[in-house]
Amino acid sequence: MKPTQIDVDICFIGNYTRDSVVELRGTHQIDGGAFYYGASAAARTEDVRVGAITHLASTDLHVARLLASNGVAVRVLDTPQSTCLRLEYPTENPDERTIYVEARAKSFRPRDFAGLRARTAVVGASFRGEVSLKALERLARHAGRLAVDVQGFVRVIRRGRLAVESWPESQTVLSLVEVLKADVVEAGILTGSTDPQRAARMLQELGPREILLTHRDGLLVRADGQEHQAAFVPRRVLGRSGRGDTCLAAYASRRLSAGPAEAAAWAAALTSLKMESPGPFALDRRAVEELMARRY
Repeated sequence: MKPTQIDVDICFIGNYTRDSVVELRGTHQIDGGAFYYGASAAARTEDVRVGAITHLASTDLHVARLLASNGVAVRVLDTPQSTCLRLEYPTENPDERTIYVEARAKSFRPRDFAGLRARTAVVGASFRGEVSLKALERLARHAGRLAVDVQGFVRVIRRGRLAVESWPESQTVLSLVEVLKADVVEAGILTGSTDPQRAARMLQELGPREILLTHRDGLLVRADGQEHQAAFVPRRVLGRSGRGDTCLAAYASRRLSAGPAEAAAWAAALTSLKMESPGPFALDRRAVEELMARRY
């Protein structure tokens, strides 16, 4: 069957994940996946056409229905099982965590992006192999801008848990990418530097025009030879899982109509609000604007 057309401003690509989050205050189950966090945030805050392409099992179709009810054009790809992750946070630092892979969905193939047109495509995979190089090359031909979270390429499954390792295909992939997102741990693996500013400069030298680097206290954007920093200001932290996914989504969707400095502040504000509750961002544009006015 020929796939339905998806003609949108921004499309989020990545597999759904059924997550068990283990924190100091207890364990809870949530729906996850970068595509879910990303599409939810964009659909609630931006006046743009939003799309999403994912693999999920029939038992998890409620996530696709929820996104569709918010106006997202969703393409669900068949898979016998969804990806299931166990995320353990031993401290209050969101950068310190161990992730175990208990099941995995199918990987993306080039034909999965047939009929897609997007001004920006955002790739948020959970680990290496979910989006192959050939699939990424096909996707790049369907999008004006390609934004990629490096976690989907430096994280590999080792004895059932995710480890961060060097990335053999980095030069080829980064030549396709306009916006690259990494956290401080991933940036350190790729550049050898733990200093956010130096790491951002080194990442940009690899090819991407814009770097979005997240850390415990906020984010740093490097674009057009300039750096823009914005702090996270949550009143409480109850939703650490999906922080980076939401941040990249907020930045990429805001960049459709604004410059890097405004997009950085917007992403920090929206992500701060998301961190106050488990699950994806569930507020609206006005909430972000009010926080922007107060704190940024």
